[in-house]
Amino acid sequence: MEVKNQKPPGKKMLKRMSLYTKWLFSAIGGLILIGFGLSLFSEAANLKHTNSPFLRWFLLGSYSLIMINTGLCVFGQAIIFKVRMDNKKLIKKALKQKNKRLKQKLSISKIDNPKPQIY
Repeated sequence: MEVKNQKPPGKKMLKRMSLYTKWLFSAIGGLILIGFGLSLFSEAANLKHTNSPFLRWFLLGSYSLIMINTGLCVFGQAIIFKVRMDNKKLIKKALKQKNKRLKQKLSISKIDNPKPQIY
């Protein structure tokens, strides 16, 4: 039995999403993960100072650092999407101005020949 080379189920959906949607989801998700990680970190610090077992606060602290770093990575990806959106907008504006200048150069204005005056 051969395993077909299949794409993950969400890959098509991600390709079809606009940059704005990707930016919005990753920015919000990153901020939520950072906040969750920081709250877990404070809880781990509290457990350490209340003399809880070592393994409990150590694992919670490690998990919190994983959440903080994951949130930073996701938020960093959101920044990349935002830069791509801004670059796309600037390129579109520059191309529009370039086309406008080319049309002005190529437009031929009619020069009306004065009618000969009959005396």
